[in-house]
Amino acid sequence: MRRSLFIFHLSLFIFLCSTGILADEAMYQDIRYLVDDNDLTAEVARNASASGELLIPEHIVVGQNTYTVTAISDGAFRGCKNLSSIVLPPTLRRVYRSAFEGTAIMLNRDNWTDGCLWLDSCLIATDKTIKPRLVLPEATRLIAAGAFRGNKTLVRIDLPASVTRIDHETFRDCKNLQKIVIPTSVTSIGEDAFTGSGIYLNEKKWRQGALYIDDCLIATNNSLPATFVFKTKIPTRLIAERAFANRKSLRNVVIPATVTAIPAAAFYQCENLTEATIPASVTTVGRFAFYGCPLLRQATLPVGLRELGMGAFYGCTNLREQVLGDHLEVLPQAVFFRCSNIHHLLLPARLRRIDNGAFAGCAALEEISLPATLVYLGDQALAGCAALRELTIPAGVRSVAKQLCQGCSRLYRVNLPDGLYAVGDEAFEGCLMLEKIALPESTFRVGARAFRNCQMLRAIHLVDHIHMLEEGAFMECKMLEEIQLPASLLRLSQGAFAQCVNIRRVILNASLREIGEGAFCQCRSLRELTLNDSLQSIGPNAFLECANLRQPLLPATVTIGKNAFKGCKQ
Repeated sequence: MRRSLFIFHLSLFIFLCSTGILADEAMYQDIRYLVDDNDLTAEVARNASASGELLIPEHIVVGQNTYTVTAISDGAFRGCKNLSSIVLPPTLRRVYRSAFEGTAIMLNRDNWTDGCLWLDSCLIATDKTIKPRLVLPEATRLIAAGAFRGNKTLVRIDLPASVTRIDHETFRDCKNLQKIVIPTSVTSIGEDAFTGSGIYLNEKKWRQGALYIDDCLIATNNSLPATFVFKTKIPTRLIAERAFANRKSLRNVVIPATVTAIPAAAFYQCENLTEATIPASVTTVGRFAFYGCPLLRQATLPVGLRELGMGAFYGCTNLREQVLGDHLEVLPQAVFFRCSNIHHLLLPARLRRIDNGAFAGCAALEEISLPATLVYLGDQALAGCAALRELTIPAGVRSVAKQLCQGCSRLYRVNLPDGLYAVGDEAFEGCLMLEKIALPESTFRVGARAFRNCQMLRAIHLVDHIHMLEEGAFMECKMLEEIQLPASLLRLSQGAFAQCVNIRRVILNASLREIGEGAFCQCRSLRELTLNDSLQSIGPNAFLECANLRQPLLPATVTIGKNAFKGCKQ
């Protein structure tokens, strides 16, 4: 039951991340942003009350970090009737048409030229007064997502070399658009950029279930063959986002050496895809590129790969091995989540970060060697790796993340580095075979349920720097026999050692003031309890059903909670 809940919650977590819901919010000069600590970028968020004249800066400073402003989100200023002008930063890489709908900016015809709304050389929107043939000026640096959506006037458009991206839905439902010149400067094309356009609806444009514009593969349809061969007469240099998404017929694909990037969700939920040949020319695999391809057995990544996107191989349950080249420095969220047949992984020598859930649910992963360069291990990074037996955390990692190894049921040895200051909540919960753990002298916090249900854990030395031993930290550790609390601990939290049925002896430190609710509940082998003069309170059910413990004589100054010694010897 706990395992299924874990899988559900992490799946939900990844979905929320992909929609931006879990991004951190920050205010800077009265403008709300979403900030990303991974790449130190910021996106202008929803600002429903924006008015007057706004300046969006190139960079914002939040706390100790400086973030580069790269995007204005969907609907960021929608309906702000008093927003009259805005200055956009040169660092901007994405903006949505919807960001300015209903604003005074869009209603002011002085901002429009020949049917186009311009803001600082960014084309934001078009209307029916646009010319049938449009040649964009060389100064154009960005076209908003959805800028031409539904335009019935446009027939042909020439893009200048200054444009590097055609964003998603840019020309969607432009039913009369028959011709576009895409310059080689364009390096990415978003999903549904041409869906419903005249080009898309023209059956003569499609070959073997694929739509090309110049040397760019734009989309595929249900006529796609099981083995897809890219056209060779005009070599493909670019694949649009989601180009092959949900193509159930596709079984084998060989990506040509002219392609340098596999874009976001390119092969999303290609349920029957078994093999993808990736050439050495590819340096980027985008987020969710092979998400939900359960039959994918082989997708060997090139040694020159520099970027691997979030959830790139999420749910590829038949993938058996991966070698990650030394150019990778970050393994993002859920990149190999639920790749349950991967046995071995060779990690990059320069790796700095392994983000949340990167290898969660890799149930067959037997070993993983973390490089010395690693400084960050995210929440749930190795959770559910049931075959993992040993783990050494490098010296650069200062804390064990939340649920890092939760459910690693065969993990029997963990080596923690000197300088570690905290073990996170549920970090090793359910590590049934873990026999002992040596906490470094620097440790000051052991999180809630950090070692819960570590049934073979026999010995734990609680170092003298520990100030926080959180709720249920060692609950259900059935083989523990003796506990000596550290001198630094003032409060023992709720259920800290509850249901540790073999604990026989507990030595309370001289400075302990409070024993929390149910701290030793159902420790039925407990016989010896050494108290101290500083103790002020014992919580409800603290020693409930400790059948072999005789209730000690306590001074009248100690507050005793309800049923604190119920079920103990009289």
